[in-house]
Amino acid sequence: MQKFRVTDCDIIYLSYDEPNAEKNYADLLTKVPWAKRVHGVEGSDAAHKACAELSDTDRFITIDGDNIIEQSFIQQELDLSEHQQLENCVISWCGKNIINGLLYGNGGIKCWPKEFVLNMKTHENADPDNPHAQVDFCWDVQYIQQNSWFSTVHNNHTPHQAWRAGFREGCKMALDRGVKPESTKDFTNGHWKNLHRLYIWLMIGSDVKNGLWAIHGAREGLRKTMLTDWNYIDVRDFTYLNNMWNNEYNYLNDENLMEHTQDIGEVLSDKLGVPIAKTPLDSMQSKFFKEVYQNPSRKAGQQFVIDPE
Repeated sequence: MQKFRVTDCDIIYLSYDEPNAEKNYADLLTKVPWAKRVHGVEGSDAAHKACAELSDTDRFITIDGDNIIEQSFIQQELDLSEHQQLENCVISWCGKNIINGLLYGNGGIKCWPKEFVLNMKTHENADPDNPHAQVDFCWDVQYIQQNSWFSTVHNNHTPHQAWRAGFREGCKMALDRGVKPESTKDFTNGHWKNLHRLYIWLMIGSDVKNGLWAIHGAREGLRKTMLTDWNYIDVRDFTYLNNMWNNEYNYLNDENLMEHTQDIGEVLSDKLGVPIAKTPLDSMQSKFFKEVYQNPSRKAGQQFVIDPE
């Protein structure tokens, strides 16, 4: 029987430029005083390798910079006896998104095998001949998925943070195993869980701070990915996205944000067939949706990825 205990692993706080990173790190230290930190490393592959190099244990746990964890996470113990080969497997817990209430792998806590991370090639270090590894980990990594969630993703501290979070998911949720679909039909035939989560990003969040910015970002990420010649691989580059925000979207304000969001929604509905309304759900409607919506199961313990991260 293989037992996995959270306390047997180094816990590493992984931050880049999140405006709430220092606040969230201070909170983490009240719960995990021994936590280590990696900050400001360019590139997702390089950042995770920096975590692996910092780790003194064979497996390490990452807490993303926009996360606040539950104290109960430290007490977690899993029985992994059904899994024969764990050396290349990542344990993945759900993250609860503060904007739209979604529970899935995006932003959630992960436990990585050190040697695997040191040798992997993803994102900016991906092999050019491997299109599935260019913008994410999930298609080249085997996950042991957990239904439970032990962190809340607070990615709405500023308009920029919320917009970038939405834009990245609007792009990545449109992809098929990390690659842009060749046609509108291929897009609409994508993984149903990805599509459902994408539709929620496009409609829900008006009840929280900067939620409309996230909705706008998600809509624009989807539009640029599927309806323009934009190079979707750039979604992995945070410096690129920050420059895009400053050069193309920072002019938006509370008066024209909704109008622009509605315009994009109309384009997505007309040209891509996305089943959303032009106008996002308002504050009360978003609250109601999050109260009654049941997130789909991630098939706890599933070793091979069928439920995208």
